[in-house]
Parts: sequence; C-alpha cells; structure tokens
Amino acid sequence: MIVTQLITSFIAAAGFGVLFNAPRKALIQCGLIGMLGWILYYVLVLGEMDVVPATVFGAMLVAVLSQLSSKIFKKPVIVFNVSGIIPLVPGGVAYDAMRHFVENDYFTAVQLSAKVMLLAGAIAIGLMFSEVANQLIKKINSAGA
Repeated sequence: MIVTQLITSFIAAAGFGVLFNAPRKALIQCGLIGMLGWILYYVLVLGEMDVVPATVFGAMLVAVLSQLSSKIFKKPVIVFNVSGIIPLVPGGVAYDAMRHFVENDYFTAVQLSAKVMLLAGAIAIGLMFSEVANQLIKKINSAGA
C-alpha cells in the first residue's frame, strides 16, 4: 500500500509541476518533495495522529525541502512549494462538502467545509512556519558573522 502512495503522490506533484510550467530539470525534485510530504502525512495518520497536525507537519517538510532544493538547484522556492504541496490539498473533502450542499445535507456539508478550512489553514501554517524559521536562521547567521 505504501508503494502505491509513493508512486501516486510523486506523479501528482510532478504532474502539477508540468501544469504549473515548472522547469523540466526541476520536475523530479518537485515530485520527490510532494511524495515525501505526503508520506510523512500518511505515516502520521496511520500512527493515529489527527489529520490537521499531520498536514501541518507534511507542509513543514515540503517547505523545508523546497528551501533546500531552491538553494541546491538555483530555482525559485515557489516552484517546489506549489508542486510539492499538491498531494496535501484536501480536494476530495472539498468536493464532498459541495456535493452535500447541493444535496441539501447542510449538517454534513458544514462539517466537511470546516474540515477543509482547517486543512487549508494547516497547509498555510506549515508553509509559513518553515519560512519564518528560515528567516530566523538567516538573521542569526548574519548577526554571528
């Protein structure tokens, strides 16, 4: 099962890199970053962690790997961030929420919508936390030098 998760998350991230017009030389890295972020999320959820904190940790890993890849491969961070975060985006849950709204099942629709908002917020927090940590490290290194 984990091999299937590895393959599909890699294809999703790299495929979105193609749609996003990421440089061809960066598509493998985009796929790997998305795959690693998803696998961390998947393993944490299998280990009984709630999906929201697992999403935060997955997004943080994506952001850290994006920062590193940006420096190593001399590409903008956004190329790796956007492609890498795609496997964590709660598209299926958002679809279900809208479907329940259309079916007039508002109780379930509101519950699913709240979950989508929490997951989207978790992605934003994970990406932001990593960026703030990166800026602090840069500031500490420049003050010490």
